[in-house]
Amino acid sequence: MYRFATIVLEPLVKMTTTHEWIDGDKIPAEGGVILVQNHITQIDPVTSAHITLNYGRASRYLAKAGLFKNRALGAFLRAAGQIPVERDSPGGKGAFDAAVAAVNAGELVVVYPEGSVTKDPDGWPMVGKSGAARIALATGAPVIPVGQWGAQDLMPAYGRPRLRGGRKHIRMKVGDPVPLDDLRAKDPAREVVAEATDRIMKAILALVADVRDEEPPKELFDPRKAGVSATGNPNKKPKK
Repeated sequence: MYRFATIVLEPLVKMTTTHEWIDGDKIPAEGGVILVQNHITQIDPVTSAHITLNYGRASRYLAKAGLFKNRALGAFLRAAGQIPVERDSPGGKGAFDAAVAAVNAGELVVVYPEGSVTKDPDGWPMVGKSGAARIALATGAPVIPVGQWGAQDLMPAYGRPRLRGGRKHIRMKVGDPVPLDDLRAKDPAREVVAEATDRIMKAILALVADVRDEEPPKELFDPRKAGVSATGNPNKKPKK
């Protein structure tokens, strides 16, 4: 099913985008891997799959559980081995266990540590959640950061695809493994997980700054401090 999806989607991606992949050979050729990336639009999993497949790796994703409620889409996602995540609920432990099992089985699992498309007004990464760090500490697998930019030109966050105006240029830069060995030697207490999450987000932010060729913000956008929801479409009006 995953291979079928790539056969269908890859030509479409090539028709609508050009790409520049920097240091893609830093993606390990085999073994369990946690690939962490900034999240700028709902089409990110498609463009992420493009780079991982180019370097010989199929990828699994932590996808929000709501996507699985659609019978057809849910069946496709499950057949492709994607992992449903119940946000802010006890069901999230099942996704964590499934991700750990996949990594331990030698698979590459893509995690968007922000947990949702960024709400930063300028598209920079926002404050990360702990999922990627907890998976890394539980498995000991390398955490490979990726910074990306340009996918939002093809499909703006919570918007419709923009197919006019020629192919959109997407840049991705793959970084070195995030150094976590010193933290793995400690008990995974809240402070340790927070430190691991901080290191992961700093690595991603630096790579995003490189592909954007801009100075990054000094602090990550925090939705709670800004008084906005970290999840969902910020432009969608609540039902009366």
